[in-house]
Amino acid sequence: MALGFCFGVAFLLSVWSTAKCQIPNEVLNMECRDRFFMIAVDLSFAGNEPHFEAVDETGVYPISEQYAATCGYSISIVPQSGHVELRASYFSCHTDNKDDEMFTFKFNLVATHDREEAAYALNKTCSPTLPWAPRDVTCEVNYMEVYVRNEVTCPSGNEDQNASLKPASATSDWQVLLHRDGEQLMPMNLSEAHKQGYAFDLTDGRLVFRTPYGQPDSLSTTVNGVPVEVVHATLFSRQSWVVLMVDLVAACSMYEGSYDESGYMMWETPEELQPLMSGLHETQINVGVNGELVEQPVAEERGYIVEKHNTTVQISIPYNAEGGYRKSLVSGDLYEFYVFDLYVEQISVDEDHVDTRLRFHRTLATPLLPRPVFSLNRTVLEDRTFTVYLGDVPEDVELAAVHLNGHKYMLPFNNTSSQTITKVVHPNNTHGYTLKVPFDDPVVVQKFCRKHSLLQYKLDINYILSILPENEPYYHLESVEALFTDVSPPTFHAVCSESGIRFKLDHRSFDYMWDISVGSDLLTSELAAQHGYILSNNSQSLLLDVPLFTHGYEYKDVTLKGFFGTFEILVRDHDTSEVQSSTVKTCPFTATELILCSTDGRMTVVADLSLAIPSGGVPARTNLVDKYCRPKEADDTKALFSFPLNGCGSTVKIDRQNVTYQNEIFFSKKYLDVNGAVSVNTTERVMVQCTYSLASLHRLFSLYKFESDKVGVGRIIHTAQPTAAQSPTIKPTTALKTTLAAKGPTRVPAAYLPAANPPVRYIRVSRVKSFLSGMRKGGSSQTKIDAAKIGRASNF
Repeated sequence: MALGFCFGVAFLLSVWSTAKCQIPNEVLNMECRDRFFMIAVDLSFAGNEPHFEAVDETGVYPISEQYAATCGYSISIVPQSGHVELRASYFSCHTDNKDDEMFTFKFNLVATHDREEAAYALNKTCSPTLPWAPRDVTCEVNYMEVYVRNEVTCPSGNEDQNASLKPASATSDWQVLLHRDGEQLMPMNLSEAHKQGYAFDLTDGRLVFRTPYGQPDSLSTTVNGVPVEVVHATLFSRQSWVVLMVDLVAACSMYEGSYDESGYMMWETPEELQPLMSGLHETQINVGVNGELVEQPVAEERGYIVEKHNTTVQISIPYNAEGGYRKSLVSGDLYEFYVFDLYVEQISVDEDHVDTRLRFHRTLATPLLPRPVFSLNRTVLEDRTFTVYLGDVPEDVELAAVHLNGHKYMLPFNNTSSQTITKVVHPNNTHGYTLKVPFDDPVVVQKFCRKHSLLQYKLDINYILSILPENEPYYHLESVEALFTDVSPPTFHAVCSESGIRFKLDHRSFDYMWDISVGSDLLTSELAAQHGYILSNNSQSLLLDVPLFTHGYEYKDVTLKGFFGTFEILVRDHDTSEVQSSTVKTCPFTATELILCSTDGRMTVVADLSLAIPSGGVPARTNLVDKYCRPKEADDTKALFSFPLNGCGSTVKIDRQNVTYQNEIFFSKKYLDVNGAVSVNTTERVMVQCTYSLASLHRLFSLYKFESDKVGVGRIIHTAQPTAAQSPTIKPTTALKTTLAAKGPTRVPAAYLPAANPPVRYIRVSRVKSFLSGMRKGGSSQTKIDAAKIGRASNF
C-alpha cells in the first residue's frame, strides 16, 4: 500500500520525525491523567485499521501488540464510542522523562484515506499533579507495571546501612533473579531479561519493573477464590562493600468480571494480592471509569457499590451506568451488550505506614441481553388511519425501510405518498417511529363479511431496522387491523316537495364499498346532467334533487286531483354490482296536465280542455278519435283518458329510430253545426302522443305484443284551430312533455293526421321487417300507419 505524507524529504527518519500532516482538532483528544497519557481519535478519521508509532531521538518504532505490552502501551479500538484509544505509561519506552516530573510523548498516528496511508504527529508534554507513592502498581489490560522509590530502607531500620539506587549506576551492574512458585531461577543481566519481555528502568527517583501478562515465569494462582497473576523479581547489585537487593512483585487480579441477573456487572480483587502486602492496616477503594476516578458522592449517585466480603473487595456497577458503552447486536433476535472500562484505585497502608497504590484497568462486559423493540397500535377508527408506534429503538439502530403488505417503502417516504413516518426522540437515548397509513390507501387490505356485516382493514408491517455502523439488518413484524361492526349499505333520507323528491345521504367512512345507481345506471355527475337531476356531493353528505317527470319516476293512482310519483335509488355492491338495498320514496303530486306512456303500451292523459270545448260545454263530453273512447274522469276544465296505444283510433308513425302513437281529444259532435265545423268559441285542438325508441321495442313485431324496455316520451300538444282562410297545417301553440327524450339525429317534423286507413287485422312479421328494411334502404324518414293495423289481435 502506498505511503503518503504532507511533506516529503530525502531521509526516512526525518520524514517520520519532523514532517507530518495536521490532524483536525475535532477528531482528536489528548489528555494527561494521573498515571498515564491518553490519546483518542475518531474512527471516522482514523479509518478501519489505524496504528501508532512511538518516536524519540533514536527513531520511529511501530507499536505492535507485543511491543505495546513490553513498553507500557495499551491500544484499543472502541466501536461503541467510535474511537481508537492509546494509553501510555509515564514510564513507557521512548518517553522523555525530566526528573520524574515532566514527561514528553511523541507518537505518529498512521491512518488510511482513499487507500493511502498518511502519518499525523501527536505530541504532548505532561506533568502529573498526583504525587508518586512509595510504591505504585498498575494492572493494565495487557501488562503489569511496578515503580518504587530508589531509596531503599533496610529492614533493621539502621540509618547507617541505608542506601540509594544512584542513577549513575550502570544498568550493566544490575542483575535480576526471577522466582517461580518458590523456586529461584538463574540470574540474568537486564539485557537478557529484556529479551524475555521484562523491562527494568532506573530513573532519577524510581525503579521501574514491567512485564506482559502470561510470561513463562509468572505464577497464576487464586486468592480467596479470585484468580491472581504474580511475577516476583529480585534486582541486585554490588556497590562497594554493600550488596543491594530489591524485591519487586507485580500482582494483579485476573478476575474477568461477572454479570448478576439483578443488572450489575461485578468485579473482584483480593484485599491482599501477595505475601509482601500482608499485614495491611488499612485499605481504601476508589472507583472510576475510562481511566478517571470519581468522587464518592458521584459514585453513589451512579449506583456504584463497593463491598468487602472477608478479605475480598467486590465492586458492582449497574450495567447501564453512566460512562459505559452499549452496542446492539442481531443474533436471531435483537440483543445488546454493555462494555464498561472500569478503573479502580486500591490504596493500602502496611505496618510501616508505607503506601502502596494499585490501579486496575479492567474491561467489563455483559452477556448478550435481549433488547426487544415494541410496537403499539394507536389507531382511532374515526380518523380512518392506521397509527402504529414503534418504540424503544436503541440509539445505534435506525429504521431503513418498511414493508406494508409486501410493498417495500424506503425512508424517507416521498412527498406524494399518503403514508407518513415520524421519528420521536426520547431522553433515555432511545427513539421511536410513528407510522400512519390511511385506511383507503391502496396498500391496505380490505375484507367485508356480508353475513356478519363486518368490515376489516388489515395492514402487515415489516420494519427493516439497521444496526449501526455495520448496517446489519433486523426485522420487526407487526400486524394491525381495524374492524367496523354493523356495517350496512348506506340509506338515503328522502323528502317530498312540490317539484320532485330530494334524497340525502350522510357519508360514512365505509360507504365507498357500495355504488349508487338509478336503475342500471351508476349515479354520476354526467348521469345527473343527462337526466336533469341536481346533484351535489361533498365530504359530509350527498344531495340529489329529482325533478318531477324526469327519468326514473314511476306514476300510479292518476286522478284529476293528482297522482303519486315513485322514485327508487339502488345501492349495489362495488365489486359484484349486486343490489344490496334500495331507498324508495313515493310522493303525491298535482299537475294541470299529465301524460304517461307505460312500458306495456298504455297512454294515460290528464289534459286541460278549457280552450278546446265551446262555452257551456264540459270536458266529460269529449272523446278520442274513436268516439266511444270517453274520459274516465272529468271536471269543469280537465279530462282523464287511459287507453291502449293501439286503440281508440290512434295512429302510429315510424321513422328510423322511433315509433310514435298519436291520438286527439275531440268535443262531442252534438255540438257541431250543420256544416260539421267546430263551434266558433273553441280555439284549440288537443293532440296526445307517445314516442318509443325502436331499440326498446324489439318484441313488438316478433311476438305481436307491445313490450318496451323503457317508458315512452309523452306529449300533449295544444294547437290553434284554423279559420277558413288559414292553411290547414297545424302549428303547436303549447305542449306538455313528461320525459326528456334521448338525443339523436335531427328529424323533419311530421304532420299528425287522424287514422283514415281501412281496418286490417294485422301485418305479417315478414312484411313488417321487409317494410322497415325497404324504408331504410329507400331513405324514407318516417311512415304513418294506422295503429289498429299493427297487432290488433295482439291485445297489447
